[in-house]
Amino acid sequence: MAALTSIPEDKPLLQKPLHVQHQPITLHNWYKKINWLNTTLVVLVPCFGLYLTRSTPLTRPTLIWSILYYFSTAFGITGGYHRLWSHRCYSARLPFRLFLAFTGAGAIQGSIRWWSANHRAHHRWTDTMKDPYSVMRGLLFSHIGWMVLNSDPKVKGRTDVSDLDSDPVVVWQHKNYGKCLLFAAWIFPALVAWLGWGDFWGGLVYAGIIRACFVQQATFCVNSLAHWIGEQPFDDRRTPRDHVLTALVTMGEGYHNFHHEFPSDYRNAIIWYQYDPTKWLIYLFSLPPFFQTHSLKTFRSNEIEKGRLQQQQKALDAKRVRLDWGLPLSQLPVISWDDFQARCKDNGEMLVTIAGVIHDVSLFVEEHPGGRSLIKSAIGKDATGIFNGGVYEHSNAAHNLLSTMRVGVLRGGQEVEVWKRQRADVVKSHWLQQVTRVEKLVEGAVAA
Repeated sequence: MAALTSIPEDKPLLQKPLHVQHQPITLHNWYKKINWLNTTLVVLVPCFGLYLTRSTPLTRPTLIWSILYYFSTAFGITGGYHRLWSHRCYSARLPFRLFLAFTGAGAIQGSIRWWSANHRAHHRWTDTMKDPYSVMRGLLFSHIGWMVLNSDPKVKGRTDVSDLDSDPVVVWQHKNYGKCLLFAAWIFPALVAWLGWGDFWGGLVYAGIIRACFVQQATFCVNSLAHWIGEQPFDDRRTPRDHVLTALVTMGEGYHNFHHEFPSDYRNAIIWYQYDPTKWLIYLFSLPPFFQTHSLKTFRSNEIEKGRLQQQQKALDAKRVRLDWGLPLSQLPVISWDDFQARCKDNGEMLVTIAGVIHDVSLFVEEHPGGRSLIKSAIGKDATGIFNGGVYEHSNAAHNLLSTMRVGVLRGGQEVEVWKRQRADVVKSHWLQQVTRVEKLVEGAVAA
């Protein structure tokens, strides 16, 4: 008899270890949760720079150069990394792209390609866990935590940056970013100060290290504060907000609610008095004698105003529902004329009918500005003519107050027909709504 072949036991499937982001922090793994390269560039080097300020005097020429280079490198981020390459809000000629690539590298915030990929993911997946610097994970995380902590790359949402691979400036800077950072962030500002007025160490400390720290923290405010403080004049379904304080520290990037609604617009501020130097510079370099920028994109003003109007209407509707407008006519009982008079004569109720609606004025008789006798004379009667100019043309406030006293609709009364017409008008007023918007998607229909 053939020997029975033994059936091998099922081997347990090998599970991949969790990424350190998803592991609880312990004494044995805390250092693994830190992105040491970014932490060095964003935290440790600035701290070292602050320490060096104790022994490095700040001269006036170095201060002026530090401020000038601050705005140059900040513009490299706001006008270059952000509005040119991330959103393609305008086009720029080669000399201008080289300038933006150089100054952007001096801000120490990654290469153009890396920065743009993260920013496009931020717009695509705003307020979700796929957002690289989602404010839903806390203000501190959205500001700096996403930079200094190791994040699971599989969590970040995917985006398309293939268009950037056709730009030789972007490709070259990405491949040589380490060298670009070293020279643009620290060596170049130190050399300018050294060759200009003999202050190498001042240029390195103040125009290099301290200046880069200020640019970094200002830019990070767009990811954090711009999602926490301010108004939402164009859309309130997500966290981006507009605030002048954020705009002041971010070269005009603080009008973030507008930007998230209209990301292809080269402007962040659309009102003349709003602070947006990035917009001003982009426009300035499109004029003679520069001609360095062109094809500046602006969103249709009609759609911008529609968005603003819809938000204003939403705010009015939210305020309206908190007020007492009386029971809607559709919820009131229909009462015949005989029943109406019987309730007044037999039950002593103080009811009047105005425009086909029956109102209970018992609590208002003593407060009536025209006296008790006049209002009592209308009890059990149709007071439409009296109320609407026969005796006195009542104010809008009086009409509003009267609406809170509704108790019924007179069968066949005038207001019944008025209400029918109003219902027809409501159907026609749906022009304020977006017929293409689906309020709640089926889970399986959401794109990956």
